[in-house]
Amino acid sequence: MIESIQLRVLQGDPIVHDIHHASLPPLFRGKPELHSDQCPDGCNECQKVCPTNAIQLHPLSIDMGLCVFCPLCEQQCPEKAIHFTNEYHLACSSREQLVVSDATKNISPELASEKIRKYFGKSLKLRQISAGGCNGCELELNALSNVNFDMGRFGIEFVASPRHADGIVITGPLPKAMAEATYLCYDAIPSPKINILFGACAISGGIFKDSPELNREFLNNYPVDLFIPGCPPHPLTFIAGMLDWLDKK
Repeated sequence: MIESIQLRVLQGDPIVHDIHHASLPPLFRGKPELHSDQCPDGCNECQKVCPTNAIQLHPLSIDMGLCVFCPLCEQQCPEKAIHFTNEYHLACSSREQLVVSDATKNISPELASEKIRKYFGKSLKLRQISAGGCNGCELELNALSNVNFDMGRFGIEFVASPRHADGIVITGPLPKAMAEATYLCYDAIPSPKINILFGACAISGGIFKDSPELNREFLNNYPVDLFIPGCPPHPLTFIAGMLDWLDKK
């Protein structure tokens, strides 16, 4: 018992109390900060090294739905026109919001409908679907239940059965082998229900977007309520995005 108390004192308080104003390490790469006025004519060094073609020029923009948040563009840019900040508020409610330019200041989702907030504002159960992911996103979602983030204190939890869920969180690029399983899981959830895409692979296919082995038809047939970019996204990006979307303080 004494050893346990000593260890607890040594570790300090591990809980992230303020979800919206947490401090992340400088090495964490979050929202990109762009300065298109610094781009010289004819330069496309950043675009050439991007592994997912997430960068567009004239004007300079980065599609965070495609971006895997590698440092290649920032390192390659001769004028330092691209810089990844450690801003983790990246969740949004429309695909268009994921395209960041130098005019983008803040990113936040629009409020969910009154019906969704009424149904799920106090208690939200989610079923995670791992659709061909590398386990990076899955590990970050698992971390949401640990003592650091403790997502359950906000009434948001993951459940084992879609019958007990209010919505799904998809990770991975959705290969053909998971197409039917994704439909079956979503259809098993009682209405109303929500659909969340977590990570670059789920949002756009990521580095696998041109693979003939993908079947992303599901996303054409069902609306997406929340996009959470990253490779993988930080747990705080998920929690802060959910709280903003549901208008939970």
